[in-house]
Amino acid sequence: MAQAERKAEVVWTGNLLEGSGQLKVASGAFPEIGVTWAARTEQPGGKTSPEELIAAAHASCYAMAFSATLARAGSPPEKLHVTAVVSLDPKEGGGFRISGSKLSVKGQVPGLDQSAFTELARKGEEGCPVSNALRNNLDIQLDAQLES
Repeated sequence: MAQAERKAEVVWTGNLLEGSGQLKVASGAFPEIGVTWAARTEQPGGKTSPEELIAAAHASCYAMAFSATLARAGSPPEKLHVTAVVSLDPKEGGGFRISGSKLSVKGQVPGLDQSAFTELARKGEEGCPVSNALRNNLDIQLDAQLES
């Protein structure tokens, strides 16, 4: 049995290029939001895309995993600022694929030097469930910078 399950749904009308959808999350954590092909490949215009949602999931998951890794190492963070940028690229033979996620973390962690921060950042990424779901399917990059 799963530890947790979360639900999201989309109601889509029309074709890919001209159609649109409304995304709703069961938790009610944010209001319904529009999704369109144009929001995915051009300008968002107040709508979202699967790539943005994956980026949100990756950034928040990694922040939690890295925070736990730092605490287990005896150096809980004062602050972590995590950014994830997820890329959609054309794939060979036609179509598209999500090709990568670039994680960037800036952290305030007393008692660590840059080398230790970088090593623990890598361990945090290895323990992130979203990273583990994405691993071997796309390129995950990590940039970790300790702030003073």
